[in-house]
Amino acid sequence: MGTGEPAATKEQDFDRLSELKAFDEMKAGVKGLVDAGITKVPRIFYSQTDGFDRAPADDFAIPLIDIDAVEKNPSLRTSVVDRVRDASGKWGFFQVVNHGIPGSVLEEMLEGVRRFYEQDAEVKKQWYTRDGLKTVVYNSNYNLYAAESVDWRDTTYICMAPTPPDPEDLPLECRDIIVEYSKQVTKLGRYLFELLSEALNLNPNHLKNIGCADGLGVLYHYYPPCPEPELTLGASAHTDIDFLTVLLQDHIGGLQVLYNNQWFDIPPVPGALVVNIGDLLQLVSNDNFKSGLHRVLASPAGPRLSVACFFTTGLIPSPKVYGPIKELLSDDNPPKYRETTVREYSLHYNTKKDHEASALLDFLV
Repeated sequence: MGTGEPAATKEQDFDRLSELKAFDEMKAGVKGLVDAGITKVPRIFYSQTDGFDRAPADDFAIPLIDIDAVEKNPSLRTSVVDRVRDASGKWGFFQVVNHGIPGSVLEEMLEGVRRFYEQDAEVKKQWYTRDGLKTVVYNSNYNLYAAESVDWRDTTYICMAPTPPDPEDLPLECRDIIVEYSKQVTKLGRYLFELLSEALNLNPNHLKNIGCADGLGVLYHYYPPCPEPELTLGASAHTDIDFLTVLLQDHIGGLQVLYNNQWFDIPPVPGALVVNIGDLLQLVSNDNFKSGLHRVLASPAGPRLSVACFFTTGLIPSPKVYGPIKELLSDDNPPKYRETTVREYSLHYNTKKDHEASALLDFLV
């Protein structure tokens, strides 16, 4: 899990840029390397240690919240909101069960991801691009040339809202399920924003009314088995760029959150979805909620499949300006961040080489 840069990387003949270009021009991602039979992790993937220890596996579990209980018994709403408030303020993460999305839909979504990545490589290449304005953006590491190390995963991004794409423009292997899953996650997300609004002692519709649920980006990831997982990471430490993320992960595991300078596992729970606070929600909540630093370990098992739904309008131009919500401010609690647009924040985030240091620090008042 990134035990340090081997001596080989210090060789004078290591031309990093050339190796990055060769990897990119292959248009087959990390899976292409594995399919080619590599037994050693290429040097561009080597990651440095961060100095934080891994907590004991049985030492922590992020809250598991049954949100269906609120509908069945409204008297439980207060306790559910309290748990959402506590988890969002301490960890920036919680898991939800009985969330209303059928298990069959979750399973088919993961199978759609598998079908896409495991189709014929030559067919899949048609989707490979670094043009973020494309309807479907498939590549490995959006920040390939800027990041200090390359992550051991491939990703596809599709913007599903505010302007849904023509389904005919989506990959056949996962077209129908992405449309259906996006509808279901959108409904869940809007409900989560109600609970989060109440956790801030605001009107239940407040976060929806200011546009937090307007955009939805679907990112589906494929983490191939890694021959030397101690040398690299599936996803380097980062916070999310959005208001809120709803994550579907398979049974492989590897997701971790940093808390009290230790990495804690977020083990898969059958039927559960992981919910985490994004940078923009930390900003508008004036630090009432925390955007948790997290990462994914590389593993010899797998492939690991996951689907992250980002509630954000991303790089889409919009005049909407976001700052700390005025109802949360007082003389004793002044705004911690300056106002920004989602696009401005997203562009700034994308220029950073290292996301272990939150991009929010550059927006402090």
